[in-house]
Amino acid sequence: MRGKAMNILVIDIGGTHIKLGFSSQLGEKRKFDSSPEMTPQKMLENVQSLTGDWAYEAVSIGYPGAVLGGKPVHEPHNLAEGWVGFDFAGAFGHPLKLVNDAAMQALGNYRSGKMLFLGLGTGLGSALIVDGIIEPLELAHLPYKKGKTFEDYVGVRGLEDRGKKKWRKSVHDVVERLRAALEPEDVVLGGGNAKLLDELPEGTRLGDDMAAFTGGFRLWEAE
Repeated sequence: MRGKAMNILVIDIGGTHIKLGFSSQLGEKRKFDSSPEMTPQKMLENVQSLTGDWAYEAVSIGYPGAVLGGKPVHEPHNLAEGWVGFDFAGAFGHPLKLVNDAAMQALGNYRSGKMLFLGLGTGLGSALIVDGIIEPLELAHLPYKKGKTFEDYVGVRGLEDRGKKKWRKSVHDVVERLRAALEPEDVVLGGGNAKLLDELPEGTRLGDDMAAFTGGFRLWEAE
């Protein structure tokens, strides 16, 4: 497979941190802080400053928003504007694949059959994989309760505003609703806040810490 002969840089873009992985150094992660002021140019400059000793030949990017044809179609909710229309491949100067960040994490956690991935981080990432075919979902901003969305309750704002106990209860409820609607055989909870659950919802498993990077490497293995 092509991926085994390539050195691949993986960039997992989040609202709190942007994490970097390298296929030739699987155990090493690097990261820098993200924020609502983060532009793609700032991201590029930070990545270049942190990866000067990594000789990569291809790039995989997990983007926190909808992607079509390898390009962002909407600006991210938790970052600055300028991502739509940005020439990522030209900026990095290497072959590049850009996918939804939850889809990349889902691919890294996938085993078989029909799997639902839910990423509990700054927002709520979601993706479905059916027999190896990835379908990114945009469930975060669907209406949930009191005029608010799923993300308002189970994203970081819900955790900070309502406290850990109520947040955990909401996570259990949201997982159950989505499982009933989508009928997956496997449900994976990932993202940085998944570890704050004292008890996992029934029928779920905790995602792998390295899943985003594994998914980024697998994007090139498919070739």
